[in-house]
This record gives sequence, structure tokens and C-alpha cells, in this order.
Amino acid sequence: MKLPININDLLTARTVEWERLEFKAGWNPKAVLHTMCAFANDFHNLGGGYIIIGVDEDNGRPILPPAGLSVRKIDPIQKEIVKLDYRMVPYYHPLIAPYEVDGKHILVLWAAGGQTRPYKAPVSLAKGEREFAYYIRKGSVTVRAGHGDEIELMSLAASVPFDDRMNQRASLEELDLGLIRAYLKQIKSDLFRESAEMDFRQLCRQMNIIDGPDELLQPKNVGLMFFNEKPSHFFPQTQIDIVHFPEGPDADAFTEKTFKGPLHIILQDALSHLQSMVIEEKVIKYPDRPEADRFFNYPFPAIEEALCNAVYHRSYEIREPIEVRVLPDSITIGSFPGPDRSIRDQDMREFRLLSRRYRNRRVGEFLKELEMTEGRGTGIPKMLHEIKKNGSPAPIFHTDVDRTFFLVEFPVHPVFAEALKKKGVAEVTTEVKRLMNVITGDHSRKELQEMLRLKNAEHFRKAYLLPAIDARLVEMTLPDKPKSRLQRYRLTENGLAVQKLLMGEIRAKT
Repeated sequence: MKLPININDLLTARTVEWERLEFKAGWNPKAVLHTMCAFANDFHNLGGGYIIIGVDEDNGRPILPPAGLSVRKIDPIQKEIVKLDYRMVPYYHPLIAPYEVDGKHILVLWAAGGQTRPYKAPVSLAKGEREFAYYIRKGSVTVRAGHGDEIELMSLAASVPFDDRMNQRASLEELDLGLIRAYLKQIKSDLFRESAEMDFRQLCRQMNIIDGPDELLQPKNVGLMFFNEKPSHFFPQTQIDIVHFPEGPDADAFTEKTFKGPLHIILQDALSHLQSMVIEEKVIKYPDRPEADRFFNYPFPAIEEALCNAVYHRSYEIREPIEVRVLPDSITIGSFPGPDRSIRDQDMREFRLLSRRYRNRRVGEFLKELEMTEGRGTGIPKMLHEIKKNGSPAPIFHTDVDRTFFLVEFPVHPVFAEALKKKGVAEVTTEVKRLMNVITGDHSRKELQEMLRLKNAEHFRKAYLLPAIDARLVEMTLPDKPKSRLQRYRLTENGLAVQKLLMGEIRAKT
């Protein structure tokens, strides 16, 4: 038996976060039982985790090559695991797969988030032990749930994420073997080779995309989302709409392209469309140096991250598509509903969108295997890094009080702004140009006025400073304290880009 994951990716945590991995150098039944219970409880809706027996660890990282297990112990350990399953309440069984790594034998347990949580396990395996406890994961450690954690765990009892639930309206025949094998091949899973001759039911069980007794097996929603040709038949509006407004949303002219089909395929197709039809590059050359400045109208990796996050975090119970709007001066990516209420408005303004609950634990799992999303909590930092590297303005997050929607707005790079393309930099006044030419860092008002050799403070404020701030070319270092004696002024990311454009214009004339 093999699992639907590449064993090398698993050992290096390339597509699975460290907190979802537990390494055991040898067979320790009590420790394995408690960790299995914790993964089954899936406290943060991450999709459970993997217990790897036969691999030692150092601060949570595997020591390779592995120590391995004796071949004679592989079968007895698997039988003991089956016995442990009955010690958990309610009953729970993980998928078990033996592997050979660098000539050593190991066992991998895939303990997916359970359908009937919360689960509890005996505190000790000693004969006559009657004390049971709930176990959860805290970071990369299995711990006994405290009182507050127990209360929260109980509240999750009837809240299995929608993507991990059985679909009562579908049958096993709705799952497409071709799509399943194409996915396994794409992620380089060892299960791909076996899947050609494996019983279809066994294959689906190993991928954890079906559930129920053998006489009434039914697909899970996530299986239909990825391995059915028309997921929208079961989940209306499971699609990505890309709408182009070349003259703005108020104009009559627009084009629309709709992508329907398995989630990962429509995501790949939509991204390819954006990359080929929307992303543009501009090169600014200078007469006095060989290096040119290169800018993209939008940093594609940031757009990719935002669209992947929309597919990952949207609700498939809400009949609204993901909509991408391509406007003359921005791209917006909208989905329903909005961020979890545990994320405060201030967190969003500061780009800290770390949720305590993941809406679609299995969708994220499949996308991570395809390397279409990053590990937990890395999406926004990656997006911001790519935006900064391209010199683009920061994204803007939009939602409402009730968090009914979430929209990410990417302003176009200033070099590509419509006004600048038509008028060069003529719309920037001479006074603002002069101000931008002297700004090299953070400056006080007095310093800027002196550098410009201006005596009248009010004239400087009205003709130079305020227009530059209104144009979002200059910003205050203390925007919440505009009259502070420590107030300084600096160029925004827009301002830095326009400053480069202005310098290029000056060099071209000299």
C-alpha cells in the first residue's frame, strides 16, 4: 500500500508543514496513540498529519538516512496499530504504508482529520487503565488538551469542514480514474504506479476521498471538486470568472472568460490566461549606464498567490464564483465569504491574516501537493515580498463588517498607470517634481523646506507637500500623529517608482 504523497517530499516537509509531521525513531505505542488521537482531532483544521516510524529527529527535523525498522517488526507493528485503533473513543483507523528509504524500512501512518471528532485515548496503556484524555497538536508537539482547549474541541464536534464531508447525492462512479491518476503522476506519488492495477475502491480509500461502509461508499466533497469533470454540478458556481474592463467598469466594452472544471485545472488555466493576456513588462533604459530598470504591471507571483488563496479559502456552499476583474489601473480578486472573524480589521491593515481555523482543510492539502499554495501562514508574506521586489504599490484588502466577502486589490505599477502612459509625467507638477528630487530618506518638514531653499512654510505646505501626499507619492512616517514633532516625510513605493521615471527623463534630456 502507498499513500497519495511523494515520500521524499514528506521527509523534507516540502509540501507538508512541520507541525503535521511526527517522527519516531522506534516503536512507541503510547506516544503513537496520543499523536494519532491529536491528528484525528485536527484542532486547527489542517487535515490531520503523518506519523513516521523508523526515522529519528533533531528539533523536529528528520535525521537522514533513517535508522529504519527491522523487517521482522513491520508486520507486528501494523497489527499493534490496528489494536490501538480500538483503544480510541470513538474508533479511528489511520492509513498505514511501509516504505523503503535509502535501503531502510520505515512505516508511515496517515492520520487524517476524523469525521466523528472529538477523539480521546487512554492516558496509559497499562492493564486496567481507565483514564482517558483528549489530545491535540500545539505547534509540532502533541499535548493533552487543557480545559479551554477541551471546550473548543467540543464545539468542533459537528463541524467537519465542508470539503471533507461525504456527499450524499453522489456515487462512487462520479469519481474519474483518469483525473486521479493524472494528479498522482503530477505530484510524483509512488501510488501512481500501483493505481493502474489497484481496486478502485481501495485507491479512493487510500486517497481519503470516499467514506462509508463498503456496501454504501460515497465520495467526499473534495473528491468531487478535484476528480470529477463537472464539480459545478454538485457545487454551483464552482468557477473562476475573469472579466476585462479595458476602459473601466463604467464603459460598455468588456470581455469575460469563465473557467469551469476540476479545481486544480481551472486554477492552472486561469493563471495561464492572466500571465499570457494581462501581465506586461516595461524596460526603462538609461543613456549613462548599461543596466536598465524592469517593471511588470503586476507581479505575477503575487497574483498567483492571491488566486490560489481564493480557491483554497472560499466557501463551496455559497453559490458565487471567484471573480477576477482586470481594470485599467488595478486587478481585483474577489471571493465569498470574507476572512474568519478571529482576524481583526487591524490585522488585515497590517497584512497579518493568520486564521485559527481553515475553511477547507482538504482543498489546501491537495493544492499544497501540487505546490500551488505555500505552507501555513506564508501566503501573504510571499505576496508582499513579490510586490516590493517589483516596486508595486501595496495591495488593499476589502471586506465588510459581516465578513460576507473578501476582495484583494492590486494597484497597477505606477510606470504603467494610464495617466503616465498618456502624459509621461506631465501630471506631476513642477513643485512636486522638485520635492521628489531632494527626498533621499526620512526628512522633517523643516529639512525639506531648507533643501528646496523655500522661506514661506505655508507656501511649501500647500504647493509642495500636500499635493505630493494627495498624489500618494509622499507619506508621513507617523500618519496617526500628523502634528508630532517627530513627524518625518518619505517617498511611498509609488513615489520611488515615479522618482526613477523622473530621473530617467532628466538623464534622457542631458
